[in-house]
Amino acid sequence: MKRWLIASIALLGTTAFAQQAVPNIPFEGNINFLKMPKDLYLGEVTGVATDAKGNVYVLNRGNTSGPAYGAAAAQLLEFDRNGNFMREIGKHLYAWSYGHTVRIDKEQNIWATDKGSDMVVRFNQKGQVTMVFGRKQEASDRETGPLEKHNPPLPHVDGLFRQVTDVTWDPDGNIYISDGYINSRVAKADKNGKWLKSWGQKGNKPGELNTPHSIAADAQGNIYVADRGNRRIQVFDGEGNLLRVMTIDVPFDEATARPAIGNKPDVQKLIASNAVLTQTPGAPWALCITPGPNQVLYTSDAYPGRVYKMTLDGKILGVLGEAGKQPKQFGWIHEIACPDENTLFVAELLNWRVQKLTLKPAK
Repeated sequence: MKRWLIASIALLGTTAFAQQAVPNIPFEGNINFLKMPKDLYLGEVTGVATDAKGNVYVLNRGNTSGPAYGAAAAQLLEFDRNGNFMREIGKHLYAWSYGHTVRIDKEQNIWATDKGSDMVVRFNQKGQVTMVFGRKQEASDRETGPLEKHNPPLPHVDGLFRQVTDVTWDPDGNIYISDGYINSRVAKADKNGKWLKSWGQKGNKPGELNTPHSIAADAQGNIYVADRGNRRIQVFDGEGNLLRVMTIDVPFDEATARPAIGNKPDVQKLIASNAVLTQTPGAPWALCITPGPNQVLYTSDAYPGRVYKMTLDGKILGVLGEAGKQPKQFGWIHEIACPDENTLFVAELLNWRVQKLTLKPAK
């Protein structure tokens, strides 16, 4: 009975707008915003965030060490509001393995998630580690190695993660962690780090998840999860009750659209076969919700490689960009920072860069 009730609620809350008149938002793209010091290079840029001063934090896989396969790859850099390099945070940190996202909370703490070590780390503004979640595998163990992706996944373990992806907070300071490539759930802890609960499991039914890749919270404490493998955004309350499901269906020119890398996906075949939908139009890779009082949501897909501006109930307000390597084009946006409605920073995995976008919507 409970499963049918959840399904009914999700159906009533689903917003699958078949948009036919979504405006293209004019914008400028600055790929040279960051001023890198001599002999310091970005690798795959997985995360970008901004703080209250306008400083920009960049998590990238540029500080690679170890063998070609299984190298440790994570580096956290800070730049000022003008893009000038300031410092590296957490150099040689024990948790660095394969960086995934960086976020700034309302107290201006700096949070990083690491998919490789299965850890979430909080730094204060001095760069000191003040809280950790999860635990890295022990180097002394013979069994230590890449996690196996069992289907179905192994039972969840409180306090531990399997390829964690992102973190957010509600207005009360509760912490929500998307976990992730293997567990496909959301974990919740209080502001002091006490583990409270988790919800979700791998699947495609309402409330189930397939690679929750990004997570964000609005001013009311609702939790938005980029359910990437299922090509949808699911919205929950702070206790894990499903509120609504949002999908993105914006037409594009399939004849001219190209993926940033790889063969052109057969979208209809993928959807019909109930496959993992990571490379399909509208599959959300990154989520960012602007500050109040009038909040909007930004998300991105890999193919055709666009950024979407949305209301919090799922209406598409506009679209911008395409896949590619030039300014105003994107190579797998992995995280978005949105300090205001018309300023975005996008972390591009394939293009090894942060691009600053200045939107110029029609008045």
